[in-house]
Amino acid sequence: MRHTDFRERMAEEFGRLRAEMLAEDHVMSELGGRTVDQALEAGLSPKQVWLALCESFEVPAARR
Repeated sequence: MRHTDFRERMAEEFGRLRAEMLAEDHVMSELGGRTVDQALEAGLSPKQVWLALCESFEVPAARR
């Protein structure tokens, strides 16, 4: 998954504004106590981050 695809999926699932807020501010234990942006900057793949978000926010399997 490319970074652009990841951002598009986030916007579709959470809305553009909420997706941006989640990426910047929401610290997730699934990401090692990092935000989405921090996890991506640390080298986690967009797919890993997306799956962690889906798990944390209980996104249905059909939209993962």
